[in-house]
Amino acid sequence: MRDSVFEVCVENLEAARAAAAGGSDRIELCADLSAGGITPAIDLLTSTIEALSIPVFVMIRSRGGDFTGSSREIDQMRRHIEAAKRAGAAGVVLGVLDSDRRVDVDRSRSLVDLARPMKVTFHRAFDATPDLGEALEAVIETGADCVLTSGGKPDVLTGADAIAQLRKQAARRIDVMAGGGLTLDNLEEVVRRTDVSHLHGSLSGKRVNGDRKKKCAASDFAALEVNVREAVRLFRKELAMRGRSFESSAGSEEARLEWMG
Repeated sequence: MRDSVFEVCVENLEAARAAAAGGSDRIELCADLSAGGITPAIDLLTSTIEALSIPVFVMIRSRGGDFTGSSREIDQMRRHIEAAKRAGAAGVVLGVLDSDRRVDVDRSRSLVDLARPMKVTFHRAFDATPDLGEALEAVIETGADCVLTSGGKPDVLTGADAIAQLRKQAARRIDVMAGGGLTLDNLEEVVRRTDVSHLHGSLSGKRVNGDRKKKCAASDFAALEVNVREAVRLFRKELAMRGRSFESSAGSEEARLEWMG
């Protein structure tokens, strides 16, 4: 069996620390999660890598919106990849589509090649493609190590059957990571229905009262750590029931922050 990975997407150092303390296997670091994530500032990336003992993957995306890229934007992505490599990132998260919303194999593969020896995840541009089965073969052709997907649906629970099919189609040629709309309430069902061993959650500073404007306090990050710990516990429990290999992680308490994919 392949090892399991529980990845948490964050946009600041405090959240990264909390996610690591909660037992996440690795971090995806990005800026502007509300826009789907863009490349973070290099000083944030460097400080996060220095602060954590777990791998840090970095989003490589110059802007929000669609996933096509002009020549200037591709050049910018190349510079960001080189900067991530110099900073010591373990991996990058990227992807380019063509004007028909299909995977742009040539341009994506050139970025994957540039990123080596770092690992590469093809991000949820994948879910914007018109044919997921075709897109999976194209992503494999780019040489990426992993594809992040909600099964082409708004969230992983709705897309669970499609994710399960993609995992079967992948046949160990690439890791399929389920992510998007993951919550503590749906996590176990998602793992059970998809049979994935790679899971991705984005952590939002949203409070239970729905106020996104208030700045997170220290207590919010403490709650975030608890949330990750509980999610990891549920994930490991479900994998153990399905006979997957994993390392043990901490127990649980009631969490206050909401999971956002």
